[in-house]
Amino acid sequence: MAVAIRLNRQGSKDRPYYKIVVVDSRARRDGRYIEQVGTYDPMKEGVNYTIDLEKVDKWIGCGAQPSETVSSVIRKARQA
Repeated sequence: MAVAIRLNRQGSKDRPYYKIVVVDSRARRDGRYIEQVGTYDPMKEGVNYTIDLEKVDKWIGCGAQPSETVSSVIRKARQA
């Protein structure tokens, strides 16, 4: 099973809010996920994310592939 770390869209029309989730890569965008590891709110100014780096490191160690946006959020979180 290929595992991905990607965004799961929440919120209403024109007000997106995302959960950062670990999911089977074959699952649909907003389908069932294995574990939630953080959030991302592009509408918020300043620090617009929360992420549990320990869980992310565990999943990447197991072979999970983060999406481009999630990789960017992880990079920002490690610098902070």
